Amino acid sequence: MWETPKPGEMNVGCSERRKEIKRRRHRRKKLNDLKTRLKKATVSERTEIVRKVRELTPGADRIVSNWELTDADR
Repeated sequence: MWETPKPGEMNVGCSERRKEIKRRRHRRKKLNDLKTRLKKATVSERTEIVRKVRELTPGADRIVSNWELTDADR
């Protein structure tokens, strides 16, 4: 159905909504991976996971408190 664009042709990107959905799915997958790693994490690894969560999402404070990581916070 869709043809691959030839060199020099204009390639139309996906809509902003699609990009946001993709970002949300990636963020959710990344958070699930971090939550899984958290079960076996040492104290220093917990601190690193908190740092990564803070970089990943704007709602990090709520996630950190829900995961009960206030002791590893900063």
